[in-house]
Amino acid sequence: MAAYGGQVVVVTGCSTGGIGNALARAFAAEGCSVVATSRSVGSMSDLEHDSRFFLQELDVRSEESVQHALSTVLERFGQIDVLVNNAGVQCVGPVAEVPLSAFQSTFDTNLYGPIRLIQAVVPHMASRRKGKIVNVGSVTALSPGPWSGVYTASKAALHALTDSLRLELKPFGIDVITVVPGAIVSNIGNSALASHDKMPEWKLYKPFEAAIRDRANFSQRPNSTPTQEFAEKTVDAILKKSPPTWFSYGQFSTIMSIMYHLPIFIRDFVLKKAMKS
Repeated sequence: MAAYGGQVVVVTGCSTGGIGNALARAFAAEGCSVVATSRSVGSMSDLEHDSRFFLQELDVRSEESVQHALSTVLERFGQIDVLVNNAGVQCVGPVAEVPLSAFQSTFDTNLYGPIRLIQAVVPHMASRRKGKIVNVGSVTALSPGPWSGVYTASKAALHALTDSLRLELKPFGIDVITVVPGAIVSNIGNSALASHDKMPEWKLYKPFEAAIRDRANFSQRPNSTPTQEFAEKTVDAILKKSPPTWFSYGQFSTIMSIMYHLPIFIRDFVLKKAMKS
């Protein structure tokens, strides 16, 4: 499976119907050799019989799984040109009542997962003095609202980490890109509802139950940006010879960027409506 231009791309979180799956398809459409990964190969069954993809089981929460998957990729292709840290999980609920175990689980996937992959792939990219690392964040980190504080905090931490990484890896010829999706059609709503349903019954926040549940599907509305559209725009940006350090696209991406620059009291005034108190 030789790629046009020799670009070998590893994408995490490629389950059917998600952003990672669409990104994998968009990279393949550009002639890249795509390593599509997920915790279960069965969750990527739509890619299974397509020769453009090399499917790998990879659990970003496990250092052993990360090392095994990347070693397999290097044995097969001899190189990794682009790493896309897309795998992520939602966590919906009031910060004061979300169990600490849910905090830890969210950060283990959304923050420590990318760190495991970065630390595993950087020595290889540095030896070649070339490569691209793409971390998929979220516009929610620009203007955090109620009920998604755990998820937003994990993505805000990833944004900060990526900023430092970009400067640290520049001497080794490695580009680091923060991709910031807006509201994109994906599986994240189902993921958020699943995380919500595993939570204990709220105590102080029982009156806000409906608003908390609504937050789980906030990004999955009729006007959300189609997954394929987002993926094509994003891949086009990543594959540029000099890629942008920050790429944001999708419904609400512009307004959230504006909100980021507003005085906090104005931002709070706008966001408190989400509480539906």
